[in-house]
Amino acid sequence: MKRQHSSEIHEIQVRRTTIYSKPVACFYMLLISLCLPSGCSENKELIGDPTVVLNTPGLVSFWTFGEPPGSNRKSTGGKQQHELIEVSGPIARMVGGPYSGYSASFNGEQYLKIPYNETGDLNICGPQAQVSMFAVVRLVDLNQSRTIAGMWSEGKGAHDDTGTRQYALLMNMPTYGAPRQLTPHISGEGGVTARADGSKFPWCADYAATSQEVPEEEWCTLAFTYDGEYIKAYINGVFEPRKLDPEKDRRNDPYFTQEGPNGQDRGMNPYYHGKGIFCYDSALHSETKPGGGSDFTVGARYAVGSMLKEATIGYFGGLAVFNRALSEEEIRALHNSANIHQLNSLDLGKKQNSD
Repeated sequence: MKRQHSSEIHEIQVRRTTIYSKPVACFYMLLISLCLPSGCSENKELIGDPTVVLNTPGLVSFWTFGEPPGSNRKSTGGKQQHELIEVSGPIARMVGGPYSGYSASFNGEQYLKIPYNETGDLNICGPQAQVSMFAVVRLVDLNQSRTIAGMWSEGKGAHDDTGTRQYALLMNMPTYGAPRQLTPHISGEGGVTARADGSKFPWCADYAATSQEVPEEEWCTLAFTYDGEYIKAYINGVFEPRKLDPEKDRRNDPYFTQEGPNGQDRGMNPYYHGKGIFCYDSALHSETKPGGGSDFTVGARYAVGSMLKEATIGYFGGLAVFNRALSEEEIRALHNSANIHQLNSLDLGKKQNSD
């Protein structure tokens, strides 16, 4: 595939943005006019509408994955810019994606990260913290747990309480009733989940779970919100309530059935958490959590002593993080902005065009 001129790539990324003031509009037109004639014919109209994401209140970071392999993936929108660093080699850029015309291709052996000390306002935590995440992806092989993104370091395995978990969008958690389903996690402890009496689970057990399985081999949107009390999971813009079935869902522990609001159960989707989000503090946790605060990672997480054991295979066309709980209407609007139907009708992602 012919590599595009840098001004052409910029033009693709800014197209279909909000109406600018005359000086700014002129500046963009100047950049676009620098496009080489031989490259202009390759410009494509964007399938999705990134302005919907950019204009959603509370946006912290938005990545469109238009950068070529070997480059940091830079966020847009929000008050701070966040650059995702490639780990374990260059990550391929595939032709086809909603917001830049491209997507990042993860092969299960690579991932992206922002070191903990550089996470800035992505380091969402505290007793009253809220967070939402939205992703446009095309996934392969959900036969094991997989990771979209988050600040989520689990430790070395069962009963390891040294983890520094905060928030994450994960998939396929059969231990507590969510095989092949979307399972957004929130941790108030950082380590394993603690019951009201102080006794602990072997793992973090605080996550919502959809009724529907996460789609494979097709473009979809995945999202979650946390409002300080409840975690809600969405597939393709839809929140589908799911009640707790203690036996079927493998959640018959009193923590699930009696420690929800007013002594009731915690539910499944939404799932009652209500503990806030763990904040790593080196003054308090340097001895009990010697690994330090969690990086923000995309496509993998530290679990069972490895970063790649549960790494994701597939294409990422967009990822956004917000510092508030979005409404159902806002999640639906984000989903619509990705134009999933057209992405799938064009079979983008099946065609192995990369650079």
